[in-house]
Amino acid sequence: MKSQMTHRERIMAAINHQPTDRVPTDYWGVPEITEKLMKHFSVGDELSLWKALDIDKIMGVWVPLKPNSGRGDMWNIEYKKVPVADGAGYYWEAAKHPLAEFETIEEIEASYEWPTLDMFDFSSIKEQCKRLKNEGYAIEGGYISLTYYYEIIRGTEQKFLDFATDEKLADYIIYKIQEFTSAFTRRILEEGDGMIDLSQITDDFGGQTGLMMSKEMIEKYCGKYYKENTEMVKSFGTKVFHHDDGAIMDVIPWVIEKGCQVLNPIQWHLPGWDLNKIKKEFGDKICFHGAIDNQEILPFGSVEDVKAEVKACMDALYFDRTGYILAPCHNLQVITPIENILAMYEFGKNYK
Repeated sequence: MKSQMTHRERIMAAINHQPTDRVPTDYWGVPEITEKLMKHFSVGDELSLWKALDIDKIMGVWVPLKPNSGRGDMWNIEYKKVPVADGAGYYWEAAKHPLAEFETIEEIEASYEWPTLDMFDFSSIKEQCKRLKNEGYAIEGGYISLTYYYEIIRGTEQKFLDFATDEKLADYIIYKIQEFTSAFTRRILEEGDGMIDLSQITDDFGGQTGLMMSKEMIEKYCGKYYKENTEMVKSFGTKVFHHDDGAIMDVIPWVIEKGCQVLNPIQWHLPGWDLNKIKKEFGDKICFHGAIDNQEILPFGSVEDVKAEVKACMDALYFDRTGYILAPCHNLQVITPIENILAMYEFGKNYK
């Protein structure tokens, strides 16, 4: 272990289950809280913010739609701007799901244009990677999420109805999502020319109290594609990052068996989770990312509450100085006190 590791070295060592000089740190946050932090540090861009925070931020590459693509996003979804409490910020929520009204495969084929690679401009990826590599950060590129994309193009309720009552239609939509997103990710990794360290193969299988669908249903619709996708990503020398919200303790062995190497966000205050158990049973098979509670402690707790949360996570997941990347479990919200965010990172970096 080097006495002073670079940001990328720290992240990659954790994923490779090698000791790090201090706990690696990452950041997820809504734009409004990022802007507040930039103002706090008097910096004008996000890269300067990561340096001011002295965190190991995993950096992403961006692939824009071509101006003549004919759509606002890849799936042609109509969005609406939904304000959060007190007008402090907002989220863009799907206002119209493009496949919501269709009942058959034939109707979709006749009326909907699935996204294609030709709609995107991949020309800047290599230069983005070179710049981020020169700055010393780990780089993430590519995103495959079968059930999430299904939900935003079809609707949440209709997704589950399809899965339960119309296997033929569900298989078709999943296949079309897989066909595009796998090719899209492959193209990003090709353009990255060996410089992309992580790629997301991700789904939200969990809710606040348990899985939102059975393990059998997850395997039925996603299993064969997960194995195919993780093998494709790994063929580029890239690590597989799996984001999965909620109470998903029961599906961790499945995630590992399919080839995922990083698990986020670890919402361990929800039912079924046991930090010591997951470290003991899975700590040599997967790297844990996140875990700092973002529903209660970071937005509403005291600085001392935050320190206690960080200590609990590090004592369980980082006692061997490997296999854990400290971060909030999902995006920091605009209501989160700046002092709590600073306490999370400072206490984590200094805790022995």
